[in-house]
Amino acid sequence: MNTSATLTQTIDVTETVAERVARALQRHGVDTIFGQSLPSAVILAAERIGIRQVSYRQENMGGVMADGYARLSGKVSVVAAQNGPAATLLVPPLAEALKASVPVVAIVQEVERDQADRNAFQELDHVALFQACAKWIRRVVVAERIEDYIDAAFTAAASGRPGPAVILLPADLLREQMPAPAFERHAKLGHWPLDRMQPDATTIAEAARAIAEARAPVVLAGGGVHAGGGAAELARLQEMASLPVFTTNMGKGAVDEHHPLSAGVLGSLVGPRSLGRHSRVLLDEADLVVLVGTRTNQNGTDNWRLIPPGAKVVHIDIDPGEIGRTYEALRLVGTAAETLRALCEALASQSLAVRQRARASVEARIAAAWSAFEEDRYAVAHRQDGPIRPEFLMREIQSRLTPETTMVTDASYSSFWVTGQLRSLRSGMRFITPRGLAGLGWGLPLAIGAKIARPDHPVIAIVGDGGFAHSWAELETLVRSNIALTVIVLNNGILGFQKHAETVKFKDYTSACHFSAVDHTKVAEACGCPAIRVGRTDELGAALDRGLSGQGPLLIDMITDPGAFPPISLFEKLEEAA
Repeated sequence: MNTSATLTQTIDVTETVAERVARALQRHGVDTIFGQSLPSAVILAAERIGIRQVSYRQENMGGVMADGYARLSGKVSVVAAQNGPAATLLVPPLAEALKASVPVVAIVQEVERDQADRNAFQELDHVALFQACAKWIRRVVVAERIEDYIDAAFTAAASGRPGPAVILLPADLLREQMPAPAFERHAKLGHWPLDRMQPDATTIAEAARAIAEARAPVVLAGGGVHAGGGAAELARLQEMASLPVFTTNMGKGAVDEHHPLSAGVLGSLVGPRSLGRHSRVLLDEADLVVLVGTRTNQNGTDNWRLIPPGAKVVHIDIDPGEIGRTYEALRLVGTAAETLRALCEALASQSLAVRQRARASVEARIAAAWSAFEEDRYAVAHRQDGPIRPEFLMREIQSRLTPETTMVTDASYSSFWVTGQLRSLRSGMRFITPRGLAGLGWGLPLAIGAKIARPDHPVIAIVGDGGFAHSWAELETLVRSNIALTVIVLNNGILGFQKHAETVKFKDYTSACHFSAVDHTKVAEACGCPAIRVGRTDELGAALDRGLSGQGPLLIDMITDPGAFPPISLFEKLEEAA
């Protein structure tokens, strides 16, 4: 017994800080680190105990991989980087994670402690650097506190409104020997939401009464439904209270869009040939709007024009600061699943006769909206001649979707084509879009992270050629890591949103809007990634089937119509001019 205790103490004493960091990560359920060897001491220690390093080509992309992994796995993800320029490249993906409420722990190496403030190589004020894009930032300076700070980083990332946390580790500290711990830690903080909560019973009862008594209530659900694990509860509320449900782009998939009370994505997708053009009248006429897990941001509300001024608003959100930001609302502060479950329980004691009487009429109006949408887009979705329309691609993908398929997009047009043209097959189906800040180039790395999180589920990435140029180096990561991902490049040779927005606003566009011709299959093949160029509609089906076979990565370079644009409200005049 004494010998064993002595041996344990000896092992603890000879353990380095880096090794203790690795074991703390493993305790929190971390099995994957997105890194590029640095901080080397941590990565080496992590790999020795079975934590996988997915080595990105650039930190910007590695941070986005961590984002995609967290969104789909339900785990707090970890990205690691060197100090200085490498750390600066983490700012964009952490800013996206902050705005999109995704928990990412960033481990960033610092210069050695005795070199601080002496212009050491690649020294930078990382605390100042990350202040605008992280919930929590700390520099660890003593070995004894390392697990305190690791646990605090995971707590900050996964609690309340999730987001990024940054822990700064001086290089010499990582090599230092650890003293024996004062106590053994058992906390597992690597899942999210870390804490689950719901509003008080009185407020829940008030919201239930408002729903039961409303003449024309409507739900608008955002990404917080997915983040809060509330898809099943939202589906129950929809059915129980006969509520029509719209979603934002980030909320796409929160409900089964084949349910007769599902009215699809709204936001700015209300232009010609959109579903929203026909369905938004339900929101226009609403006397009660139930917001669930949405920031009521510009895109999600079509420039804050969608919520009727006279409607009562009930707002469910984990972040109390989001409630009332734009619309005065009954405040239901809590995680989506718990709050929606409590709301359903409260509704069980309410008379829902008003809702039930209105149901058939509401369902008929929603069915008519979907039917009119299909009629409006029929010509472009079935066009066989000329460059392939994105609507045609979406029709082909729809026929191959399963409830387990994850659709991932880049920002800009890619997001709108997928959220506005595809139809979710079940509540909780995932459509991952970088809509927190909507930066270009994040579709491919988001998809890589999502596929690593759920390797047995099909993942399709839709990216534009403009955004893909930001990230195509990660095709080598795709090949090296043997990730079976289907990447479809919408190759129209232009910065589509930029060109079309400038045309609407200024009747002209700048010289940056057109690219030289790029054959993305050659880029992919140079990285060892199989690739197909598709220029005709009759070639597309076979290419998609090959990609979805699950045999390995495939890039499809699809030549698409440069005149095509999603049906967002901004482009209504452009459509009329065409």
